[in-house]
Amino acid sequence: MLKILVIEDENLLSDLLKKFLTRDGHQVLIANDGVEGIKSYYQFRPDLIITDIIMPEKDGIEVIVEVLKDNPELPIIAISGGRRAVTANFNLDSAEMLGVKGILQKPFTHEQLQELIESVLVV
Repeated sequence: MLKILVIEDENLLSDLLKKFLTRDGHQVLIANDGVEGIKSYYQFRPDLIITDIIMPEKDGIEVIVEVLKDNPELPIIAISGGRRAVTANFNLDSAEMLGVKGILQKPFTHEQLQELIESVLVV
C-alpha cells in the first residue's frame, strides 16, 4: 500500500482519482490546490504525489520545485490537459524537465494511471 497525495483543483477528478487509488489498495489524501498540497506533503509524507499543473494559489510547477528541493527522489506524476492541449503539453514538458517521474495528459484511463504508477516506482 502506498501513501499517495493527489493535488487537484477539479473536485470531480480528485474524487475519481481517490476512488480508483483507494480501490487499488492505496491510502489517498486529496489537496485542492498547491498551497494545501505543500502543507499536506509535509504532514502526510507520501510515497508518491500526483499533481495537476494548472491550479489556483500555487501551481503544480511551484509544487514540484518545492517538493523536489526537499526530497529529490520522491516520485511525482504531473497531470494536465483538457481544453488546453497545447498549454498542457508545454506544462507537462516543463514538469518533466524539472524531474517528475511521469506525466499524463487529461483525459486518461484508470489503466494508464496504474501503469504509470507501477513504472515510476520501478527504479
